[in-house]
Amino acid sequence: MFSYQLYSSRNFPPLSETLKMVAAAGYTGTEGYGALYADDAAVAQLTAALKETGLSMKTGHFSLQMLEDEPEKVLAIARAVGIEDIYCPYIMPDDRPTDAAGWRAFGARLEKAGKPYRDAGLGFGWHNHDFEFKALPDGSIPQAAIFEGGPNLQWEMDVAWVIRGGADPLPWIEKHKGRITAAHVKDIAPAGENKAEDGWADVGHGTVNWPQLYAALRAAGCKHFVMEHDNPADHARFAARSIASAKKW
Repeated sequence: MFSYQLYSSRNFPPLSETLKMVAAAGYTGTEGYGALYADDAAVAQLTAALKETGLSMKTGHFSLQMLEDEPEKVLAIARAVGIEDIYCPYIMPDDRPTDAAGWRAFGARLEKAGKPYRDAGLGFGWHNHDFEFKALPDGSIPQAAIFEGGPNLQWEMDVAWVIRGGADPLPWIEKHKGRITAAHVKDIAPAGENKAEDGWADVGHGTVNWPQLYAALRAAGCKHFVMEHDNPADHARFAARSIASAKKW
């Protein structure tokens, strides 16, 4: 049920040891990100390490540039490691629109970028941070505009970033039932704590009401639950404590 976003362990090489740790902690799956499939050698290493540990990789993050410019390469990677749902994870501040029309156009751009992947039978969508929930000058919310421009986009909802963006996740979950195919499961430390870890916490040890949100996401049709911590001091600690918490929900 729970997979592990390998970005959480980017500061703890090598990948082969990380995957052994993830499997030993009780996870059955992983989520990939760009550096893991930077070239053919990296993809071969990733594929072999997944096979060795028995872990799956049903979801993966790919940059917008790669998704638009190299669809055949993305599809080859997806086939090699078994990815079923692809998510575009981020755009840099300088590339972000400044009004609702711009965000609708961005949604349409994502919709177009996703066509080769949908045509190949894969899911395709967007993964949010906090900036999509910061109100624009006219009061509208970028995330809503993205979905207006991209009506067929799936959503990997990063719940903790929604909260950091100032929004209540529950109404968004209710409104987008069927669209939310994955969720990032991470937690926010109490104010002023865990500064060395950018204010994040191990899941179940922070301020996010995960039992309630997990139930809501499952009811909304979410199928991938991906543990993530953006900057853990100890990735093995985070992996173990978080899945232990989640098993109680």
